[in-house]
Amino acid sequence: MKKISVLMMALLVSGSMLAQSTWSIDKVHSKIGFSVSHMVVSETEGSFKDYTGSVISKTDDFNGAEVSFTAKVASINTENERRDGHLKSADFFDAEKFPEISFKGNLVKEGTKYKLKGDFTMKGVTKKVEFNVTYGGKIDTGRGEKAGFKVSGVINRQDYGVNWANKLASGEMVVGDDVSLNIKIELDKQPNS
Repeated sequence: MKKISVLMMALLVSGSMLAQSTWSIDKVHSKIGFSVSHMVVSETEGSFKDYTGSVISKTDDFNGAEVSFTAKVASINTENERRDGHLKSADFFDAEKFPEISFKGNLVKEGTKYKLKGDFTMKGVTKKVEFNVTYGGKIDTGRGEKAGFKVSGVINRQDYGVNWANKLASGEMVVGDDVSLNIKIELDKQPNS
């Protein structure tokens, strides 16, 4: 009898470990934002309007969850058509040759904090990155479950070959090298997951 109880317990534990949930981005309540210094004295902000992403988690708290994300470079929006056109050109992202920016990695819980760790690819260059994550929690809306996250971090555009450079008369750069990411994501749990 004891062997049967132990076997049943092992099956229950292994079954719950294999259970996974799949989440997709609710675009209406999400923003893929960034900012970069401009003329040294201010910042210019922008976002990507066309993107997809998913999170596959085997735990309730998303620890170890697999994260994949892709943004279409041509959807960049800084609220200035001329600037957006320049950013899509070979001077910056070269959207025609490199149409997507992507990330693939894992959400990792470290104590009470989270990190997003993985491979970030832009303009054909892939680098290991680590971003800070704030987990907002989960809620059942009565029409399905939602979860929320904020992701922040900094990448150096030069590391990815985005190296257009113009200098002011003072010698300072028109556009800074460090790009701050400010990403707000609301996820929808997919049915039967």
